[in-house]
Amino acid sequence: MKAREFHPRRLDVRSFAETGEPLAGRDALDGFERLLQLRDTEAALGTAPPVEWRVQGELRPQRGGPPQVWLHLSGATMVSQQCQRCLEDVEVPLAFDRWFLFVENERQAAELDADTEDDVLVLSRQFDLLELVEDELLLAAPIVPRHDVCPVPVKLSAGEEDLSATASAEAPPPGAVRETTAAPHPFAALAALRKDSC
Repeated sequence: MKAREFHPRRLDVRSFAETGEPLAGRDALDGFERLLQLRDTEAALGTAPPVEWRVQGELRPQRGGPPQVWLHLSGATMVSQQCQRCLEDVEVPLAFDRWFLFVENERQAAELDADTEDDVLVLSRQFDLLELVEDELLLAAPIVPRHDVCPVPVKLSAGEEDLSATASAEAPPPGAVRETTAAPHPFAALAALRKDSC
């Protein structure tokens, strides 16, 4: 008997979870419109790394009710963005690895969502798994993309340059002992006033 085929854009979640079999894919980035909006590069889209994902379903028994439907989903890709420090392109890795609990309807989802830290979704026979993959990768994107170490010198603003110059002018040369002047005692002026009044 031929094993049932599951399509990630129209996934029957319960039937898939019942099999316990994994499903995986590598899809071109151009199939994910919202991820494309993160890109900031002139490189051809054909050279962009694919979106890789893997999912496996599971039925978990629960006391006094039918088994719960869970999906374990992970995904990863790389997008080219503009570094906010040096303004050059930076390759930003995006990845996630999460469990999702599926329930019968929106009411149950809302109730459970308020009581648990688990991600709760509504069961469907036409569930768009790749849309969920895209959602999670977008959530993994940094708010401010930047290199760990920029490949070019970072130009400072005028104010920062002045502060940098002042700091380096005040700093002693390496190995030199910096002379320090003792700060005046906070009560010295008060003591002098008392002497004058006596």
